[in-house]
Amino acid sequence: MNTAIVTGASSGIGRAVALRFLDAGWRVGLIARRADRLQAIATEHANAFALPCDVTDEADVARAFGDFQAQAGRLDVLFNNAGIFTTPAPIDEIPVADWHRAVAVNLTGMFLCARAAFGVMRHQTPQGGRIINNGSISAYAPREGSVTYTTTKHGVTGLTKTLAYDGRAFDIACGQIDIGNARTEMVEDLIGREQAAGRPVPFTIDVGLVADAVLRMAELPPEANVLFQTIMATKMPFVGRG
Repeated sequence: MNTAIVTGASSGIGRAVALRFLDAGWRVGLIARRADRLQAIATEHANAFALPCDVTDEADVARAFGDFQAQAGRLDVLFNNAGIFTTPAPIDEIPVADWHRAVAVNLTGMFLCARAAFGVMRHQTPQGGRIINNGSISAYAPREGSVTYTTTKHGVTGLTKTLAYDGRAFDIACGQIDIGNARTEMVEDLIGREQAAGRPVPFTIDVGLVADAVLRMAELPPEANVLFQTIMATKMPFVGRG
């Protein structure tokens, strides 16, 4: 049975991806801070493992990955997904604490989980695995007032490229999925802000389409890799002149 860890699995894209993997018969480790939500998923799926964890804490991440390896035997895929979007504003109005929170979760958390997964995949037998990082369209084009989120997502792209390169020697593939406006709690908040400001409601896609795309990346044979994939609402104004 294939195995995976999904971070940020308690809600949004992470939850949708975790459920899709579980429905496909994978053993899935569920990482997030909200233990009750993880346990609710694990209660309904015998092949799910609740691993409450703060991805910004090095020791906590090491413990969660170690617990999963002990229970599942190996790690085939990490969906490195946990992230936050701080309150949008011009840079001079953003509290420095928001910057530190965004870097801690979106970048350091991604690094720590990738580091833990890489270590497991490098030393297991047979060697290898796949890391899929959740980037964002913000890794290419910013949204207004999103300097903390956008900057960290650019960093994720650097992480993806480096892991794809360094992983070759150990049969570890790394790719990135850049998602534009999947209908999650975060995007619902965005829609509310846009409506309140009298701006048009953004075009969105069902989060299940994202889960399908991640599963397809995960199911590739070891000799193939999707380095970057963009999935977005067709009419989202991402390409073209603004």
